[in-house]
Amino acid sequence: MAKLMMLTLLGLGLALFRDHRASYQTRLHAFREVTPVELPNCNLVKGIETGSEDLKILPNGLAFISSGLKYPGIKSFAPDKPGKILLMDLNEEDPKVLELRVTGSNFDQSSFNPHGISTFTDEDNTVYLLVVNHSNFKSTVELFKFEEEEKSLLHLKTIRHKLLPNFNDIVAVGPEHSYATNDHYFVDPYLRSWELYLGLAWSYVVYYSPNEVQVMTDGFDFANGINISPDGKYVYISELLAHKIHVYEKHANWTLTPLKSLDLTTLVDNISVDPVTGDLWVGCHSNGMKIFFYDLENPPASEVIQIQDILTEEPKVTLVYAENGTVLQGSTVASVYKGKLPVGTVFHKALYCEL
Repeated sequence: MAKLMMLTLLGLGLALFRDHRASYQTRLHAFREVTPVELPNCNLVKGIETGSEDLKILPNGLAFISSGLKYPGIKSFAPDKPGKILLMDLNEEDPKVLELRVTGSNFDQSSFNPHGISTFTDEDNTVYLLVVNHSNFKSTVELFKFEEEEKSLLHLKTIRHKLLPNFNDIVAVGPEHSYATNDHYFVDPYLRSWELYLGLAWSYVVYYSPNEVQVMTDGFDFANGINISPDGKYVYISELLAHKIHVYEKHANWTLTPLKSLDLTTLVDNISVDPVTGDLWVGCHSNGMKIFFYDLENPPASEVIQIQDILTEEPKVTLVYAENGTVLQGSTVASVYKGKLPVGTVFHKALYCEL
């Protein structure tokens, strides 16, 4: 009887394992390959070799780029070097990048590990840059003031809170006010791996201000990119492993109400919003397995999608760019400025295209 019970439990365990493995592979699109979609004029950005995970473009065409991310379980081509914030002028014919110098006595440059970034421009035209930082693999937000003439960032403040344990991306709604995604619930690496494998969908989005920190929405299978509409009325959240972008209505008290979800056929990462048209531009992963289990001989591909009229009954989704990894590996972000399209990656290079 005991043997029969043990065999039954073993059989149930194996069945559950097979089900979870199949679900895990489905969520990661483990066997998907891309069909190439080319753009007529694309060049690699000189000076970026170790990632360009997120980028934000100011109205004047200056773009901030976070580079050198070291994320648990993800490939890094410079594991022993600190990350950096790069500046690129999209008004130039052949734009190059410049590393921004960081000033301020309370900032540890040697362990800088930047991830998602966001900008906020004050009424006096002061530009603030908010950077998710995984210094020593702990999550904080670093608040900088951009000093354009000096080509530097003045560090103003480090923000940390118990509800911000696994920051991924951030969207600023004030100099110290933001919405941010936590891509995992657990902090412990072992528990994080099981959370990911089992698809627990416990990640969440937080609103942060100096006076209040509050979970605004939860239940995500790896909450990733976040951004806001040009009129400030809607917040967009990408759910990486559910292949969805969610639209929330933002209220005057900063709470969020779910409005709709858009199902997609790819793993959606960072979201950029065209300030003129309101279109969403998203860096995507066609096959998440290749991101989490890197193989130089079979590298992760890159995809960029454009979403028009997302608030309507029938949004238009266009695959703008797709490449199998021979040029660009693991795209995470894309944004537009006057017909120009820079595309960033989690750990690889960056591309610059003319639309």
